[in-house]
Amino acid sequence: MERNRRWGEPASGRLAAAWARLRAALGIGARPVAETLPRLPLALRRGELATTYLEAEAAGDHRRAAVAATAAADSAVARGEWWPADIWAHRSLWHFEQEQMTLQAARAARRIGEIRTRAGDPGSARRYYAEAISEARDIGAEREEGLAALGMGQAQLQLGDVTTARRLAQISVDLLRRAGAPLEETEAALRLRGEEKPVGAEGQR
Repeated sequence: MERNRRWGEPASGRLAAAWARLRAALGIGARPVAETLPRLPLALRRGELATTYLEAEAAGDHRRAAVAATAAADSAVARGEWWPADIWAHRSLWHFEQEQMTLQAARAARRIGEIRTRAGDPGSARRYYAEAISEARDIGAEREEGLAALGMGQAQLQLGDVTTARRLAQISVDLLRRAGAPLEETEAALRLRGEEKPVGAEGQR
């Protein structure tokens, strides 16, 4: 029996089976993992974050390189610069994987999915959401798994697949509630599922 590695409890067979069916139906394969990184493009080699990253990369300090790359990706996202954001987020993911920081790697994969979805390419985003779901499940990180399922559902909605989007939203709701996630995250999943959030008291709007 598959078990939740963090707590030693049985994992949810229903959710795992539902996700396996969805992944098969969507035809989402595993992402090839690169053994090495290409050189950072010259256009991204300027600035304090780039300098910090390059120093860490040269020293083989994967943890520090990943943190710098994550910050650079966040900065690019804030400016709406999707190509640099995607490059930096991929480097962040690779360094976290080298350091075997699975939770951080799952978050980095989800971030790539978010970047590609916001950039108008939800089709390619799905592979990264799938990876985030898989890695989060491996370590029992239900909140992260739920957020990745939510992102996948939003990508499917952009692709016009409302039925699959709502199925993923339900998976997300179940995971986020079990994980005690912040209310706004669960409400986002409920909105994707097509259900209005409940009113806290009679007469409130």
